[in-house]
Amino acid sequence: MTVAALAGTRVGVGYDQPVTSLGPSVAYSGEPGAFAEDAVLRWFEAPVARPMPSFRTVFEAVRGGAVDAGVVPVESSQLGTIRETLDLLFEFDLVIAGEVSVPVRLALLALPGEHLETIRTVHSIAAALAQADEFLHAGSWTVQTTWNTAGAARQIAEAGERGAAAVASARVASLYGLEVIADDIQTGNDNRTRFAVLARREEATRVRAAAGATAGAGGPKTTLVFGVRNVPGSLGRSLEAFASRGINLSRLESRPWTGRGSRWEYLFWVDLDADSMEPACSAALADLGREAEMVRILGTYARAED
Repeated sequence: MTVAALAGTRVGVGYDQPVTSLGPSVAYSGEPGAFAEDAVLRWFEAPVARPMPSFRTVFEAVRGGAVDAGVVPVESSQLGTIRETLDLLFEFDLVIAGEVSVPVRLALLALPGEHLETIRTVHSIAAALAQADEFLHAGSWTVQTTWNTAGAARQIAEAGERGAAAVASARVASLYGLEVIADDIQTGNDNRTRFAVLARREEATRVRAAAGATAGAGGPKTTLVFGVRNVPGSLGRSLEAFASRGINLSRLESRPWTGRGSRWEYLFWVDLDADSMEPACSAALADLGREAEMVRILGTYARAED
């Protein structure tokens, strides 16, 4: 089986003009002030950050050439993998050009004049509410989910909603004329979210060249997805291709293999602590290709440093 590597060199497809001095246009899901925007600003040099209404629209904007790149969350240190992102990575023919780790510091934001005692309702995205679970359980507020942290803050500001607060980044307060009434409300002090930088496969090199000084500078990392044959020992033999060569798997998890026409079959998602072009890793991938039904390399890139 041929392993489909999704890294590539620039061939000029989809670009009529070079990136301007403003830097690349980068899509993210959310509103200005969202943690995804933080990820964009951390990884790129002088980007034009473009908010999108959903993860899917970020993928669509990158694939269609409306933007140079996209940034989407992949994993939370507290809540685990963002499974919608994995499903979209499998659906769309894009490459992971890099990754960035963003610290998650949450605050409770409200209109000027509000206090903890006056708050009756708290709004935010489900993930942020879960990450502030201990703090929120200490109060008697009604908790309501929204689609985005910064969007919850904007909603309160635009509606002038008294007695309401949003769980979001503290920096969002100044964007929407709100005040921080409680800071560092997240559970634990090592809460981070890892984001993937998306690019069209023919533009991956160009997108990497737009990275700023704070972009990931760790060792090589390769993300891939594969599906095994439904026979005894197939998964074990697939993983042995890496174990026998001393290649570490820093992540391994399964997701339903949809579109197969049969139930209870799964795809396996792997992060390797290796460069896919290194001889040992290349040989392991060749062995995996002979054992598995499908292998797709989603990208080799520099690991983010926390």
